[in-house]
Amino acid sequence: MFKKPLLLAAAFAGCALSSTASADVILHAFNWKYSDITANASAIAQAGYKKVLIAPAMKSSGNEWWARYQPQDLRLIDSELGNKEDLEKLIAVMKKNGIEVYADVVLNHMANESWKRADLNYPGKALLDQYKNNAEYFERQKLFGDLSKGLFSSNDFHPAGCISDWDNPGNVQYWRLCGTDGDTGLPDLDPNHWVVDQQRQYLKALKAMGIKGFRIDAVKHMSQYQIDQIFTNEITQGMHVFGEVITSGGKGNSSFDKFLAPYLNNTAHGAYDFPLFASMRAAFSYNGSMQLLHDPEAYGQALSSQRAVTFTITHDIPTNKGFRYQIMDPTDEKLAYSYIMGRDGGTPLVYSDELPDHEDADHGRWADVWNRSEMVKMISFHNAMQGKTMEMMHSDQCLVVFKREKAGLVGINKCGTDKSYTIDTNRYEFNWYQPYQDVLSGHVETINSRYHTVTVPARSAIMLKN
Repeated sequence: MFKKPLLLAAAFAGCALSSTASADVILHAFNWKYSDITANASAIAQAGYKKVLIAPAMKSSGNEWWARYQPQDLRLIDSELGNKEDLEKLIAVMKKNGIEVYADVVLNHMANESWKRADLNYPGKALLDQYKNNAEYFERQKLFGDLSKGLFSSNDFHPAGCISDWDNPGNVQYWRLCGTDGDTGLPDLDPNHWVVDQQRQYLKALKAMGIKGFRIDAVKHMSQYQIDQIFTNEITQGMHVFGEVITSGGKGNSSFDKFLAPYLNNTAHGAYDFPLFASMRAAFSYNGSMQLLHDPEAYGQALSSQRAVTFTITHDIPTNKGFRYQIMDPTDEKLAYSYIMGRDGGTPLVYSDELPDHEDADHGRWADVWNRSEMVKMISFHNAMQGKTMEMMHSDQCLVVFKREKAGLVGINKCGTDKSYTIDTNRYEFNWYQPYQDVLSGHVETINSRYHTVTVPARSAIMLKN
C-alpha cells in the first residue's frame, strides 16, 4: 500500500488458521488486470500455483498502482484493473483450474481526495452522480448497499493528524498515513458501529462471491478493537486471513514486539513473515552467515509455520523509496526463494508485478518471475514435499543443507566457490540405490555408500528429489 506467537486455539475457535492456510504457493498478481489473470489461468495452474492474490476489489480511480490502495467506495467493484463482472469470471475460471482466489482488502482508511475537495463524504457527489447517470452499469458492479446514498461522512473518521511516532502503537493506529510536502494523509476510519457494519458487509459479499482468503493491508495501523469488530468468526470461518505488519526483525525488535507479536497473540490470523525476511537478508549479506537460517523460528526470528506467509519481496519494497534498501541482489533473491520453497514451514508468496514504465524503477525485473523456468521448478519441488518433515543437517558461513524425510534434500551455497557436504547416511536416512534428481539442473545423485558427498556449485542451490 501507499505509506506509504502464541496460538490461542480455544479463544479463536472457528477463525482461519491451519486447516485452510495450507502451504500451497500464492501468486501475488500485483497490479494485474483481472482479465489478464483470467487469461493466464491455465498457465498459472501448470506452473504449480494453487492460490492467486488479486489487487483490492472496490471502487477506486486513477492509473497509478497506489490508487488501488485508496478506496473511494466499498459497496462496488470498479477500478482500472476491473469490475465485479470481471472478478466473477476470474473466480469461476480459477476454480475450474483448481486455484483459489484471495483478495487484498484495505479497511484502515479511505482515499486522500483533499486535493479536490475539503469534505470527508465518501464516495462524494461526483461519484454519486456517476452512479445515477449510469445506474444499470453500476448496479451490476454492486456488492451491497444503496448507491443512491453516501457511504461515510466526517463523523466516521478520526481527527486529522499525521503519524509522528512510528514506535508508538497509539500514534500509528489513530493518526493518518501521510506523505511529504504538506500532504494531509489518508483519512483514517473510526471503527464506529456504522463503519464496522459496512466493512463486514463488504467482506461477506467478497466471501459470497467465492473469495477464499483476505490479505489485510496496513493492519499495523488498525487497533485490536477494530480488528476484532470487523473479523468475526462468520467472516473468517473457512478463510485464510493474514495481515501485513511490517517489521525490521523478530523477537527483540521494537516493531515486532509492539505490533506483530500482539497481532499474532490476539488473533488466529497469519501474517507476512518479516522476521524470516530479515533473517534471510542478514544471512545473504556480504558478512552474513547461513547459520542464521538453520532454525530461525527457535530464536524468534521466524514466525511459526502455520502462521507464516513467507516471501523474498513484497510490493511495498520496490515501489516505495523508503523500503528499496531491502531489495536483494537478484542471485540472492533466487537463492532465498529456494530456501522458502525447499523448507517445511509457511505459505510461500511469489510477487510478480505489472507496472507501467513510469512506475517501474526496475525495468520489468519482477514482471514474469511467476512463470520463469527456475521458479516453476522450485514450486514443483515444494509441491512434491508438502507433508514431509524437515531436518536440518548442516550450516556454516556459506552453506545450509537440509532434508525432507527420505524424499528430498536442499543445499544452498551463497559463496563464490563450490561447497561440499558429506552425509553420514547411518545418521541421516536416505533411499539407497535410488536416483535423487536436482529439479533445478537435472543432475542425478545416487547414494550407495555410508558417506556420500554432495557439492553445491558457487552461488547456487540444489533441490534433490527422489
